[in-house]
Amino acid sequence: MASAYQESGDAKGTFLGHPKGLFVLFFAEMWERFSYYGMRALLIFYLTKHWLFSDSESGIIYGAYTALVYITPVVGGYLADRYLGQRKAVLFGAVLLTAGHFFMAFEGEAAVGHVNNPAISVFWLALALIIVGSGFLKANISVIVGQLYPRTDVRRDGAYTIFYMGINVGAAMGSLLCGYIGETYGWAYGFGLAGIGMLLGLIVFIWGKPLLLGRGEASDPERLKQPIAGIKLEWWMYIAGLAMVGICWLAIQYQDMVGYVLGIFGGGLVLYVLYTAVSKLSSEERDRIFAAMFLIVTSIIFWALFEQAGSSLNLFTDRHVDRSGVPASTFQSINAIYIILLAPVFATVWTVLGRKGMEPSAPFKFGLGIVQVGLGFLVLVWGAQAAGLENATPVIFIFLVYLLHTTGELCLSPVGLSAMNRLAPAHMASLIMGSWFFASATGNFAAGLIASATGAEAVGEESGKEIVLDVYMSVGWYAIAVGVGVLVISPLIKKLMHLDTLQDENVGDDLEGQNEFGEPAAAGVHPTTKP
Repeated sequence: MASAYQESGDAKGTFLGHPKGLFVLFFAEMWERFSYYGMRALLIFYLTKHWLFSDSESGIIYGAYTALVYITPVVGGYLADRYLGQRKAVLFGAVLLTAGHFFMAFEGEAAVGHVNNPAISVFWLALALIIVGSGFLKANISVIVGQLYPRTDVRRDGAYTIFYMGINVGAAMGSLLCGYIGETYGWAYGFGLAGIGMLLGLIVFIWGKPLLLGRGEASDPERLKQPIAGIKLEWWMYIAGLAMVGICWLAIQYQDMVGYVLGIFGGGLVLYVLYTAVSKLSSEERDRIFAAMFLIVTSIIFWALFEQAGSSLNLFTDRHVDRSGVPASTFQSINAIYIILLAPVFATVWTVLGRKGMEPSAPFKFGLGIVQVGLGFLVLVWGAQAAGLENATPVIFIFLVYLLHTTGELCLSPVGLSAMNRLAPAHMASLIMGSWFFASATGNFAAGLIASATGAEAVGEESGKEIVLDVYMSVGWYAIAVGVGVLVISPLIKKLMHLDTLQDENVGDDLEGQNEFGEPAAAGVHPTTKP
């Protein structure tokens, strides 16, 4: 098996010891993340300054948008696994994303705002295309990385490390360049640059198809050609994707729909998982599912605070921080840069501690992550109060809040993805991953609600700043209290994980992308994928 893979992997030659297809995926993903994070850095400002939504309205819209970005990969991963194959799903997603990012460049008249402005419909369509495009692309491109290697290939971890570097390099470049261009020269230029980045990613992926060595193709290509009502099954998949665009076009306008979906389906999913665990699993497997669900629910709190970065923290940086003329949106690159610098350090620390038998458990790391995200907000509040409400907050405190949030992310995000893979029985891998995605989506939606609270009506700039700081103080202390609680009960949760009797039954690709530090949306639901 391994030798066959080695031969096929070397058929097109290697670069730096890896199949050249890895670098096709690296650059395709790098440009996709360039476009996504470049647009994300500008979005909250576009909502408040161009479309003239209030801070509160903008926070809710932003939260609904990011929540939907986390939901659609569940559908995109399922359709790819069952019908399309990963390559065609990624290609379809890239086309939708390219169209969406270019639609973002159509501004309409700024002075009109969003009230009775027909151009706003183009904006909603752009967001919907980006949401669904991300669902098809992000759920599947990391799977092809894994398919380039046999399961026993020692190069796999290195491959995912290279791939995740592409993710964060793209995120950093996009935030810096698109943010600067958009705020300095105009929204259309910033969003247009993001669209060009996505187009480059699409071109790279199409050009590099031969280097993918046939990986990511449909499991039954003939089935895709079979007509249903006179239309090939493959085209029905694309029609389903466009129908998802229509649904998201509505949902992003009526954000309550997103909350209801998360509440009803997320709650139902949790109840079904617990029912299955109680009624159908052995006692040890049931305990592991309970531990996984604890981590899943806990992660909601973390993401609700962490995802303030693109909304309320972005606005705070713009209005209340001494930036010396640097556009606020460019500060969105700090997290990605910290990830690039610190992820190898964390991986090394965990490895060294593990060899000495001193590595903290996954629940303990979760507690550390939540404490750090809360502490980040308190550090910002203390810095702003020390400078005085009437004065701009020193920019060093923005660097400090992102540093603490990044270290918290590295304690929780990759650890959580790995824990889901280890704790779920093979036949429940997709179910648990679906729960993880719904928790991430719920956290992002909750982030919108928190951001909305920071945008409460205030009289004067100092009053508005005080409201934001009050909210940050509250959520910071709540997060630290929850984090300390998780640290205290982590031995009990660790006991439920039954690590001493854990069998190596689902070592494969049940959870692709688990090694992609700092990119929780990158993994997909692929329990049946075989390399």
